[in-house]
Amino acid sequence: MSLVTEIARHLPEYTAWRRDFHAHPQTAFEETRTAGLVAERLEAMGIEVHRGIGGTGLVGVIRGARGGNSPRTVGLRADMDALPMQEANGFSHASTNPGRMHACGHDGHTTMLLAAARHLAEHSDFEGSVHLFFQPAEEVGGGGPAMLKDGALARFPCDAIYALHNKPGLPVGHFALRAGPMLAGVTFWDIHVQGKGGHAARPEVTHDPVVAGAALVSALQSVVARNVSPHARAVLSVTGMETGRAYNVIPDQVRLFGTVRTFDVAVTELVRERMERLAESVASGFGCRAALDFRVLTPPLVNSAEHAVRFGDAVAELAGEAALDRVQEASMGGEDFAYFLQEVPGAFLNVGNAGGADLHHPKYDFNDEAIPHGAAALVAVALRELAGG
Repeated sequence: MSLVTEIARHLPEYTAWRRDFHAHPQTAFEETRTAGLVAERLEAMGIEVHRGIGGTGLVGVIRGARGGNSPRTVGLRADMDALPMQEANGFSHASTNPGRMHACGHDGHTTMLLAAARHLAEHSDFEGSVHLFFQPAEEVGGGGPAMLKDGALARFPCDAIYALHNKPGLPVGHFALRAGPMLAGVTFWDIHVQGKGGHAARPEVTHDPVVAGAALVSALQSVVARNVSPHARAVLSVTGMETGRAYNVIPDQVRLFGTVRTFDVAVTELVRERMERLAESVASGFGCRAALDFRVLTPPLVNSAEHAVRFGDAVAELAGEAALDRVQEASMGGEDFAYFLQEVPGAFLNVGNAGGADLHHPKYDFNDEAIPHGAAALVAVALRELAGG
């Protein structure tokens, strides 16, 4: 019996777990119910559980039955949080929490790691240990750092660590990854433009921050186009502008905000420096002042070349080489598993979720048929790692 088939024997139960998570979504650092259920299920499997790591995070420990003098340790990680958005689905397991939705499939990721944990606990004839990291707050880029700051890797060290994410549009049973940078570093930023407001009938006695802000929106488009090498990909997007609401009042302030995505921390710093200089100079030209608040949410996610090969070989053995894309195009999306990969070598894998709505869409739903495939991938790479790669 194949590993996927063996795990799929429990698919009705795993589907019920996943849909329960979906119906009760919890956002960043509020995942108390989710973490509680995860802990209960791990303990029912006979797995040692450590709660409250990085807030609502937890770690499960599976020790191999063989023991050994110098056992290896591998980490497997899943995210648990939902998004602060309203679901538009009408099926029976739709969100019961208004304004919260599992629109990125973390309900499925949590279930896949639980399924992998069950299989490893029931088939523990291996040397070494598996550490299961159930992480909160991935969507805001704070859960990974919170777990690390709370000593997750110091208390539960790993020789290597692996994680996965579902990918709509990729067929179920198919996988994709790449060595090196796979997901972008994510930065959110605000620019506050301070002017001098007044009556809209007398603009000559004001320093209009709206005009300065509008000019700055255009000027910011030059940052990537005229400063970043075409060989180093980067995106700078202005996604909003907030200012006054009255028809006859020129406001004192304008706030611009948006995001920057790059695959290199040096490029991120270059973009930050150019944004700061442009904001100050453009605002000054209109008699205003500007200040940039530039906040890095996640660094670029960089797969170790060696560990990307190991993860790829593990899933190719499960599904065949034809079901694996080893050179997937890097994405401008972000993922705070990147923080774990800064501390421990490892790799991140995409798992096919087939059709339907895309990630972060109000009609998205995780495909339950993907559960045994993702769980099997985690089991396979863990056993390969414990056997010495």
